[in-house]
Amino acid sequence: MTDEPTFEESLRALEDRVDALSRGDLPLDRALAVFEEGLALYRRCHTILADSEQRVTKLVAAAEGLTEEPFPVE
Repeated sequence: MTDEPTFEESLRALEDRVDALSRGDLPLDRALAVFEEGLALYRRCHTILADSEQRVTKLVAAAEGLTEEPFPVE
């Protein structure tokens, strides 16, 4: 088992950082720290989604005996 946060936990934390920055009441040094935290959370969410997309593509290809095609993202 991993201690890494789930996608949902990371997304929720990212939303919290965005809300904090949107209020506009943080001192500059704190706003920069919150922005950096948000950027790290964004990257984590993006990585999880990209990995999930690859897994879905492979599973569909294996299950249907098809050639691998990217999963459409809307």
